[in-house]
This record gives sequence, C-alpha cells and structure tokens, in this order.
Amino acid sequence: MPQQIKTLCWVGNIDGHLRLLDQTQLPVTLAYVDCRTVEDVSEAICSLRVRGAPAIGIAAAYGVCLAIQHAEHNIKLRACEACEYLAASRPTAVNLAWALDRMRYVLQQESVDNNSRELAKRLLGEACAIHQEDRQQCASIGRHGVKLLNSLPQGAGILTHCNTGALATGGDGTALAVIFALADAGAKPHVFVDETRPLLQGARLTAWELKQRGIEATLICDSMAAQVMKEGRVAACITGADRIAANGDTANKIGTYGVATLAQAHGIPFYVAAPTSTFDLTLDSGDLIPIEERGASEITCGFGKVTAPDQIAVYNPAFDVTPKELISAIVTELGVIQPVSTQEIANSVFIPERKVKVL
Repeated sequence: MPQQIKTLCWVGNIDGHLRLLDQTQLPVTLAYVDCRTVEDVSEAICSLRVRGAPAIGIAAAYGVCLAIQHAEHNIKLRACEACEYLAASRPTAVNLAWALDRMRYVLQQESVDNNSRELAKRLLGEACAIHQEDRQQCASIGRHGVKLLNSLPQGAGILTHCNTGALATGGDGTALAVIFALADAGAKPHVFVDETRPLLQGARLTAWELKQRGIEATLICDSMAAQVMKEGRVAACITGADRIAANGDTANKIGTYGVATLAQAHGIPFYVAAPTSTFDLTLDSGDLIPIEERGASEITCGFGKVTAPDQIAVYNPAFDVTPKELISAIVTELGVIQPVSTQEIANSVFIPERKVKVL
C-alpha cells in the first residue's frame, strides 16, 4: 500500500476528528470521509465505509473520543453511552466489542474524573494505543505466517477470500500481511482473489491492494474456486477472521466455509490469520457466534443495478462459520496455532479478563 494512503487516522489533538478512506468508493475513486461525531462513525461502520474486524475496532475507539468533545456534564456517562451505541453497529466482529471494552476500562479507573480535557486525553491515548498495537500485530502476523508458506515453490498459487489487507486493519493486514511478507522475503506468490459476493470486497479491495503492492494476482468469481483448485493452480488458501471461538471455529465473510470445504476436498491447506483480539474465548464453539444479516438490496440491486425480480425473498447472512476441523493452522501475532483445538488455543492465546461494569 503506498505510504501516503491511510485507511484511517486521527487528525489533530483531543479536539480533532477521525479521517477514513471511504472503501465504498474503491477501486474507482480514492476518497476520504471525515467523521466528527459518534453518529458519523456508526454510519461509516454500518455502511462499510470502514470494514474489517481490526479497523472497525479502531474506528469505534476513536468514535468514543468524538462523543465527549462537546459534552459539558456527565462526560463519563456520555462516553459509556457512546460505547453501547457503537457496539450495536455490527454484531459479528468481536474486535469491536474488545476495543470498546478497553475504552470502558479507562473510564473506570479511580484516577479518572469528569474533567473533560483530562478524560479526553486518556481516551485518545487509549485509542491511539489500540491503533499502534494493531500495526505491530499485523507485522508479527506476517512474520509468523511466512513460516507456513515459505516452502511453497516460486509463483505458487495462494487463494484468498474477502479483504484482509491494510484496508481492513490499522497496519499491513492479516492474511494479506502474510502474502506481503512472503513477497518481501523474495518469493513471488500468485494470488487468486475470490471476488467475494455480494459486495465484491475481493474484486474492489483485495485486487486493488495487490496491484498497489506489485503482487501478481488473478481475480476469479467465487464459484470458480473449485475449478481453479482442481486444475492444480492453488497450493494454499489463507483468509482472515471476524471472530474465533475457543475451540477454533472461525467466523469470516460469507463464502469462507465453502472455500475451506473445497480446500479439504482437494488436499490443500487452509489457513486463518487474525490477531488475538479476534478470539472470543467466552464462546465454546462457532455455533454461538452471532451472524449479521444484511439488507436484501445488496443482492437484488447491488451497486445500483437491479438483478432480481421485485419482492423475491432474500437471505443475506454476511458471515459464515468454518469448523476447526477444516482449518490447518491459525496465525496470530504470537505465533502459529497448529493443530487447531481448544487445548492448543488455550495454551497459545491469553486474553486477560477485565471486569467492566456499566456506569
């Protein structure tokens, strides 16, 4: 990703604002949107101007900072209300709740009072810390993931689904960070990019990012993945994740489960790359992961073109869950989890519990 392009950034100090790369305009137009209220941030998350589990969490953290800028009384209460409001923006990606939980934790420190400037400084400091940590985590995921893929021959095909690069995070990405690191190490991966129906995040975003980085890529329709695998063009699959249960079941963009099933049928390893903030150890299995359902128009009238008859019934889940049995390994910033099991995850992922109460 060119250095001057930033997916999201905070502009100014405590009285500043959040600037987002408007991903709904890509790949045709490179446009930014300034969020100056918590409502602006919620709209950007719901409308997918900003998307990707880590990036959503970062944006929400900055949204809390915006919420208190013009508050004169009950500032801590206003910040807590903003946390609740933003948490409802999208239900599946756990990074959203995780980041907001960190903001609530700041609010509950005994040394924090209702002084607006001091509280604003602390909240902005925490949001910036979440952002910086994600950059570092992306780099670590890339380094660890290379260990899984560096044995592939030059030019080997790697299939990915949805978008998992800099556009989805505060750094270089998750699954795409692994591919970027592989290329930086001198390999020449060839990425097969699922278009990712119905909103085409693969076609619009992943293909764009790979071109920006000079990595050879081929765009395919989702339904072509089986044929491409059968032809021997794919040596490995790697995707990101929006929530990972304690046993390793993984929620990701709709269609990921199908890719994992096809990979197993063709004897191809299927990898997941995600930071530890994406794990939800309170859920025993993927059966408990809430799945967001989005509007029918994304399917019947995608990008303004009517492609279905009026009043046809539509089912539009935004995510599906891949069972742990189909996942060859999970790459985190802490290392590679392999095999994927409850015990291995418990041994590898430690997420300190925070007793966050409602103020």
